[in-house]
Amino acid sequence: MTSTVYQHFIGIDIGKFEMVVAVYGHSRTQTFDNTPLGWRAVVKTFKSQLLNALVILETTGHYELGVLLYLNSCQYAVHRANTRHVKHFIYSRGQNAKTDTLDAHALARYGYERHAELPLFTANPKALKLYELAQRRLDLKKIIVQEKNRFKAPSLSEIVQKSCERILKALQKELDTIDNKLQSLIEADPEFKAKQEVLQTIPGIGPITSRELLCFMPELGTLNQKQVASLAGLAPYVKQSGCFKGQARIKGGRKEVRNSLFMAAMAARKSHSRFKTFYEILHAKGKKPMVILTALMRKLIVIANAKLKECLSDKALNLQAFC
Repeated sequence: MTSTVYQHFIGIDIGKFEMVVAVYGHSRTQTFDNTPLGWRAVVKTFKSQLLNALVILETTGHYELGVLLYLNSCQYAVHRANTRHVKHFIYSRGQNAKTDTLDAHALARYGYERHAELPLFTANPKALKLYELAQRRLDLKKIIVQEKNRFKAPSLSEIVQKSCERILKALQKELDTIDNKLQSLIEADPEFKAKQEVLQTIPGIGPITSRELLCFMPELGTLNQKQVASLAGLAPYVKQSGCFKGQARIKGGRKEVRNSLFMAAMAARKSHSRFKTFYEILHAKGKKPMVILTALMRKLIVIANAKLKECLSDKALNLQAFC
């Protein structure tokens, strides 16, 4: 969290081609192209305010990454807001209309009212590169599944079948290339490599899962148990009101991490480890299989976080001893 005292709060509503900029306390907004030229124009236009301002923007399908990284490289204070939090903030003010201008003003006000508890964005170029490649890998996997489904369609002509085969072959080749590149980047970085080795000591977590955890949850090893479970979308939320006691359910979090942990939990329940015992105990109590797997996923991510935290702590101690 940051305790800096800001004098200005700048909200940027990001679109695919344009971005609308608003300064809290001013009714006027300005529109810029979402391009390197537009990013530089934003800095030039608001240079005097940016020196002691907090910039707030939302996650919008990675369209925000360009201006986010540019502002960060210029050493300006930037917060990347959770879209759901901002949406609830807008609704709480009774605002039902939605335009780019209104959203930019809402982001500026969100920063003004919440700045004391908003963490600043910090860029790690290596982590961002890993994330982009891992995201591309997921995209290719989805396309491969779609193409396989088309290939299995009944009464498919021979011409279309051969076309599907060629496309699948090309997609698989590209997927292998992405996999190799991801692994090469991890192995080239001592810290990432050490983290992957630690993660793979946990039953159920293999090379692919460990790689996806590093790419989609770089915060692993720096959080507490509740935080890591919530970030993965595996923290149960209780629903109680008066005499009503609803069933606790998970929600939110990072879908990519949850999907990866599901496969790890499936493998862990069949391994000769405490995870198998954990699964069998809950199964004997009559718990539903999906409930048990969710609990197992939560246990896996908590243990992974604890192991990486221990690894980082040992590294710091060794560094102090060396100094």
